[in-house]
Amino acid sequence: MRPADEFDDDDAVSPVREHPLRGTLRRLFRHRLFVTGLCLFGIIALAAALAPVITDVSPTRLAMRFKFRPPGRDFIFGTDNFGRSLWSRVIWGAQLSMFIGASVVLLNAVFGTLIGALAGYFRWLDNGLMRVNDALMAFPAILLAIAITAVLGPSTFNAILALSIVYIPRTARIVRASVIVLREMEYVQAAVAAGAGHWRILRRHILPNAMAPLIVQLSFLFAYAVLSEATLSFLGLGAVPPTPTWGNIMAEGRQYLVEAPWIITIPGIALMITVMGLNLLGDGLRDVLDPRLRIQQ
Repeated sequence: MRPADEFDDDDAVSPVREHPLRGTLRRLFRHRLFVTGLCLFGIIALAAALAPVITDVSPTRLAMRFKFRPPGRDFIFGTDNFGRSLWSRVIWGAQLSMFIGASVVLLNAVFGTLIGALAGYFRWLDNGLMRVNDALMAFPAILLAIAITAVLGPSTFNAILALSIVYIPRTARIVRASVIVLREMEYVQAAVAAGAGHWRILRRHILPNAMAPLIVQLSFLFAYAVLSEATLSFLGLGAVPPTPTWGNIMAEGRQYLVEAPWIITIPGIALMITVMGLNLLGDGLRDVLDPRLRIQQ
C-alpha cells in the first residue's frame, strides 16, 4: 500500500460543486434586508390571499348603528362612517393592491422585455423604439398615469393599463442596456458564427443572462405600482367605490381625521409596510444578483 503522501492528485475526490440556483438562494436567505423585506411583504400577501377565510364580514356591508367604532375586541380595526368593518376593507383592499401590482409587473415583464430586447439586439429598431420610450419618460410617472386614467375613466382595468404604459419604458431601457452588452460577448458571437438564428440567440443566450437586473427592477416596480394605485384611488381615478382599496379608504377617512383617525391611519400603515417590504426585497436582490456589488463586498 502506498503512503498517503504518495497519492496522485487524480486519486483525490473532487468536491461536489454547488448548483448556481442553490447558491443564490443561500446568499439571499442570509441577506438581512432580503429576509426582512420578504417577511414584511409576505405578511400582507398572505393576508390578501386568505381574505375570504380571515374576514367573515363583507367589506361593503353597511351597519350605521356601528359607525365610528374604535379598534377593539368587536372590531379589530374599528369601523368607518358607514359602519363597515375596517378590518374587512383593509384585507380585501390588500388583495386588490396585490392583484394590480402583480398585473403591472407581469405586463412589464412581457412587453418591457420584448421592447428592450428588440431595441438592444436589432440596431435598426433601436432609435425608433427608444425615442418613443424617451417621450413617455419625459413626464413624471404619476402625472402621466393620472392623465391616462382621467381620459379613460376610473376603473381597476384602466388603472392597470395606465400604470403599465407608464412603467414599461423604464423596464425596456434596463433590458436594452443588458442586451447591448451581452450581444457583444464571445459566446454570442460564436453562436452567430455557428449559424444560430436571431430569435434562438435571444431566447437561449441573451435573455437568460439579462434576468438579474430585470428581476431587481420588477421587485421595485411592484412597490411603485402599489403606491401609484393607492394614489390614483385616493384621487378617485382607481377602482370605483364601494370596491375597497387602500387609496379610496384613506380618501374617505380624511374627512373624519379628528373623530376617527384610524380610518386613514390603518390602511396607511398597511401601505407603508407593503412598500417598505418590497423595497427591502429589491435591495436584497440587487445586492446578491449584481456581480459588481458582490465583488465590492
